[in-house]
Amino acid sequence: MPLAVLSRSFKNSLRIRVFLLTVIVFAAVGACAYLAFNSMVDRTIIKLGTLFAEKQVLYDRYRGLETLFREASLAETLARAPAIRDWARDEDNPEKRARGIAELEHYRQAFQDGSYFFVIHESGHYYFNNKANEFAGNQLRYRLTPDNPRDGWYYKTVQESRGCQLNVDHDDNIQVTKVWVNCKVVAGEQVLGIIGTGIDLTDFIREVVNIPQVGVDSMFIDHSGAIQAHRDPQMIDFHSLTKDLKAKKTIFALLDREQDGAALARMMEEVSRGGKSVASRFVTIGGKRYLAGIGYLEQLGWYNVSLMDVDRIIERDLFMPIAALLGAMLVLAAALVTLLFKRSVLDRLVGLERALRQVQGGDYKPLSDARGGDEVSRLSRALIDMAKAVGDHTHLLEALVKERTAKLEKLANHDTLTELYNRRGFMEAAERERNRAARSGETPGLLLIDLDDLKKVNDHYGHKAGDMVLIEVGRRLSQVARNYDVCGRWGGDEFVLLAADCDRQSVRIVADKILAAITKHPVTIGEGDEIPIAVSIGACLTDPGRSLDYFIPNADTALYEAKKDGRGRAVIFEDMIPPGSQTS
Repeated sequence: MPLAVLSRSFKNSLRIRVFLLTVIVFAAVGACAYLAFNSMVDRTIIKLGTLFAEKQVLYDRYRGLETLFREASLAETLARAPAIRDWARDEDNPEKRARGIAELEHYRQAFQDGSYFFVIHESGHYYFNNKANEFAGNQLRYRLTPDNPRDGWYYKTVQESRGCQLNVDHDDNIQVTKVWVNCKVVAGEQVLGIIGTGIDLTDFIREVVNIPQVGVDSMFIDHSGAIQAHRDPQMIDFHSLTKDLKAKKTIFALLDREQDGAALARMMEEVSRGGKSVASRFVTIGGKRYLAGIGYLEQLGWYNVSLMDVDRIIERDLFMPIAALLGAMLVLAAALVTLLFKRSVLDRLVGLERALRQVQGGDYKPLSDARGGDEVSRLSRALIDMAKAVGDHTHLLEALVKERTAKLEKLANHDTLTELYNRRGFMEAAERERNRAARSGETPGLLLIDLDDLKKVNDHYGHKAGDMVLIEVGRRLSQVARNYDVCGRWGGDEFVLLAADCDRQSVRIVADKILAAITKHPVTIGEGDEIPIAVSIGACLTDPGRSLDYFIPNADTALYEAKKDGRGRAVIFEDMIPPGSQTS
């Protein structure tokens, strides 16, 4: 058609002009709608990806924490064992050596890996035994020296302020590669040695890191960014404690851009300070954009990092039906299509964004219109289902965190054998009781109960029988304790009780009741063997004006007097003071 004819038709036909104007206006509206829709899709993906990243990091954190923290807690408890400290101070003493080895072997059964190591600082001797008990009777494997670079991990750990540290290392002397838990054995300010255990690196990666998840790559790094655990063993930085930073395999080396490395370092600092439990942002690795989520495992000194390929986790193809719907609307009449487009698409997408903000704010029951069967409705239902899944996952995670926290608190404050308070838990509970007693004007009494001849039971019947005796003594002591009394295992074969509201006479009565309850009946083990129990008790009164540590030597002195004069009896410290004397 000649151009002149088209020009004449355009001038003479209002319908053509309106149609052309409508096409132009609607094309412009459609273009704007497309850009707005694409922006909303991007923001939706990013926000959902960020929520997923935070939950993924928390999931990885508590999945890895239980395994490692249990081993670290056991190693810390072993490092405080009196038998270990006594042996470290006097390594050549045969009796102390036997007790120390027995304590190590006892804990070896509790460690997941079934192995332990112990370095005595004064001599540098390295003791080790594994799950197969391969080195029984020959636990001394070699001697560490400051001149040997491979022994640098030990001297580096001694200089650190943290009581326990983790290190991924291959021990050339015993030919094993593990995640090592290194805990310092100290007496006051003096370092007596390093003790701990290891988790086989292959098992650790399989159980904690190498969990198959589409689009998710998890790893653990230390404060310098050195990779300590990764599903690819070649990515792991061994000997991190002794390496120069430039020689380490760090997460920063994986990043394409320096600004990503600086941002990641800021995220590490932020989560380690406690500003956030989880931080996340996009980084570029190998030319591809990943959402990096990072959290801090304070008890272990590690960071857990999750790299998520958002395009694989949340596929953009899910949003294509809406784009097709927008394209189909372009052929409808301008006014009707504009109105329907606004009410059927844009307004509802705004509602979806509002519902998404509700989800982001922690409301996992968003107010979104999911009626109908069109694409927007299906997206709304998908959002509601996704929000419900995120909510269920969050509630499950919170329940798991609460459960793990309770278990960790019990591990930290209770003796695993007798289930009584350990020394730390007893001191905290005793201070609470003494504060209550001070408000009520009461004077608590402190009793130290020591099993006589437990070593003979261990030697004659075995350590399992000795453990049964300890359990039974703890049970009987708990039965004697009153409502406000606090009892615990002080360590080894010693128990402790804080008796509420006592004077000289009543603390004597409490001590006599404990003697009767514990020693009245023997402990039955095995196939009817009966083990008689004898205990000695040292007791004293306390003063709310002084700390409990002030009175422990008094009870200890009374206990020593009870043992010196034949054992199997109770001595009250105040009864030892001559009439007219006064303690300071």
